[in-house]
Amino acid sequence: MTVLDDILAAKRDEVTLLHQPATRRAIERAALAAPTPRDFASALRRADGALAVIAELKRRSPSKGDLAPDLDPAVTAKAYEAGGAAALSVLTDRPFFGGSIDDLRAAREATQLPALRKDFTIAEIQLYEARAVGADAVLLIVAAFRDDAYLRDLHDLARDLGLAVLVETHDDAEVERALDLGASIIGVNNRSLQTFAEDVEVAVALADRLPPEVIAVAESAIRTPEDAQRCASVGFDAVLVGEALVRAADPTSLVRTFASNQVTTRGAAT
Repeated sequence: MTVLDDILAAKRDEVTLLHQPATRRAIERAALAAPTPRDFASALRRADGALAVIAELKRRSPSKGDLAPDLDPAVTAKAYEAGGAAALSVLTDRPFFGGSIDDLRAAREATQLPALRKDFTIAEIQLYEARAVGADAVLLIVAAFRDDAYLRDLHDLARDLGLAVLVETHDDAEVERALDLGASIIGVNNRSLQTFAEDVEVAVALADRLPPEVIAVAESAIRTPEDAQRCASVGFDAVLVGEALVRAADPTSLVRTFASNQVTTRGAAT
């Protein structure tokens, strides 16, 4: 059993509770009545050609333990926005990451930034829930699905609900699956979900596999200005950064430094 297997098993138990008839009806009603989402996709393609920073609120992780257990989501989100973050990513998984829906609500309400609900989405009801609680985007992890038809159904439903979808990949085969899905935002996660080892060169090696029309996001293992510059230099439109920011003494300054890089057109890097 991998960490991902453990997380998905726990998530299936959560989904069972959401499927209780009264709960499901309430969630679906709230989703359909929710305000129009903020434009997450457009935020990741900056008009000035600079690297977009998706700044993450992350209290803990299975591999590192506590990172920022006392994190104040509103204060943290404001600090990110002040540094020029393009969007927020908020962990809402509680058992493994210490997050919550309340963190998402507080962070989004404190800023004008679009917010990604960072969780392990495996069922339609979670998409309705994300919309109901104010998320502007959701994460779909290709490695969590064996059935591409079901993955496509979730992707299409999310789009129908007005949510942007960050489709996460880890290798060439998963990138191909994401492209076949028609994903317009594809992330390459530099962290192995089996071993949790990290290497920013994973994203670098896959950059040219992402067509120009796809918004490319490098995720994980981005801790230094040099890491961010490396991703921008091979054409990633955005970086998703969590651990480095929640541990930084001055997250506003670090966001600003990351966002100062200019994105190179994919395929033109040397």
